This record gives sequence, C-alpha cells and structure tokens, in this order.
Amino acid sequence: MKVAVFGTTVSQSFAPALHEFFSFLKSNKIEVQLFRPFYTFLKTELKMEPFNTSFFSSYHDFDNKCNYIFSVGGDGTFLHSVVNIRNFDIPVVGVNSGRLGFLADISENQVDNALSQIFNGNYTIVERSMLQVNCGIENLDFNFALNEMTVLKTDTSSMINIYAYLDKELLNNYWADGLIIATPTGSTAYTLSVGGPILTPDSENFVITPLAPHNLTVRPLVVPDNHEIKLKVEGRGTHFLTSLDFRSVAVDFSTEIKVKKAGFKLKTLQLPGQTFFTVLRNKLMWGIDKRN
Repeated sequence: MKVAVFGTTVSQSFAPALHEFFSFLKSNKIEVQLFRPFYTFLKTELKMEPFNTSFFSSYHDFDNKCNYIFSVGGDGTFLHSVVNIRNFDIPVVGVNSGRLGFLADISENQVDNALSQIFNGNYTIVERSMLQVNCGIENLDFNFALNEMTVLKTDTSSMINIYAYLDKELLNNYWADGLIIATPTGSTAYTLSVGGPILTPDSENFVITPLAPHNLTVRPLVVPDNHEIKLKVEGRGTHFLTSLDFRSVAVDFSTEIKVKKAGFKLKTLQLPGQTFFTVLRNKLMWGIDKRN
C-alpha cells in the first residue's frame, strides 16, 4: 500500500491531527510519498519530522503507483493538488485543516476513523467533471479546472461585453463585470457566492453565472455539459482576465475562449455518513434556525 500526501501550509493548532495522521500511516506500514515543499514547511515551521518513504516535487517526479492522494489543507490546497499532481486515476482525499471545506471534508477530529474506513475499503468513489479551456495562451500549461473558469474585467471603472455561444447559437451578450462557467463541484464555490444554484456532483451540467450584470433580469443558467461554450470579450483597454480555479492570466481582447467538459473525471472518496446532502447541511448550517 502506498499513498501520496500533498499540502502547502497548515496552522500550528492542526499539528496534533497531523501527528495522528502520519502515525497511523507509519504504524500500518504504509509507504508515504510526501510533497517536498510541504515536508520543508512542517519541519521548519511546525518542528515536525513527518513520516515518509519518498518525496515528489511536481507531477514530473510523481510516482503513479499510489492507492490514494491525500490533500491536507482546505479546498484551495485540494485544487493545488490537482494541478501539481495531474493524475486522474488515483482518488484524492481531502483532509480539512481550513474552515469550510466542501472538497476537504475530513475534519481533524475524524482523522483516525476516516483513515481506518479508507484502508478497509469502506467508501464509495465520486467522480467529478472537469472543464477543458482552449484559448491558445502559452503560459497556461494546464488548461483544466475542477471548479470554474471565469472571465473578469481588469479595472474598476468599466464593465466588459461577453458574447456567449452554446455551440453555434448565441446564448447572450453579457454586459457585466465578468462571467463564471462552473462545474457541479464548482457550484458550491465562487458561483454560489454570487447567487448561483447548487448542483449535485453527478449532475451532467454547467452553471453559467454573470458577475454584477448591468441587466438585472440576466440570471444564472444551468445548461447540459455536452455543449461547447464559446466566449468573445470586448471592452476598453486591451486585456481581460481569465482564471481557472486559482490561476489567472491576462488575455488579449482578440482571444476567443472555448470551454467544454474534459475527457476525464477526478476521483474523490465519499465515506459512510458523509453524503453530499449531509455535507451541505453541515457546511452551510442548514436547519440551524430552530424555526426550521
């Protein structure tokens, strides 16, 4: 049995959970391939010597012979793990040292029990759709996103015009600060904060959500993900921003962007009692109002 462990930073208060995590792996004789920058952080900042049997620094030297990939941190760290590892055959498990955590849903008080469940095979696989973005940008070497692709204006003074096509048909001309195209996984991220709907992970759809649209009747729209979405952007100046999850690049207004569902899906784990709706109720505190 072999696992990979990815992380960036964690707080000092999460150190006991990390000790429990690595101790479990060591005592069960599980090989650990550790992300070297995370090892350096733990050793220098938290004065830990985490158990490991090898290192990796990027997808170039990542050993694909792993059973699981553990991402230790928040949802942002989870997204970083996808870009840094780029292996979509190995299930990714999120250990949450952050706050909300829809993707990193194993909390610090569940570590030992969760690991026992995982290594006993007591889980189900949840496959998550990803976006593929084609726009010919040279410095965007990984043109996939788990959550969303967003186009944004680059200044605070004027909106941009975004012509959105569904296949060859004009959907709308969005006059707004920007536009989000999200996967079902991304429906609980950026698009949720601006009023978009929540989709279940197995939904075969995209959510198209405008940011501060000039026309208030323009609302978020759910479309089947078998369509290709094409975007043409106009505005003042010369550039707009395009972001894939946490990565942003400046794009010339002459650039046409094409978005479609990727030809592969990311595998994640769902433990017993942690269904999508249970996570929603817990993370969004649905029912906390006693009148419900």
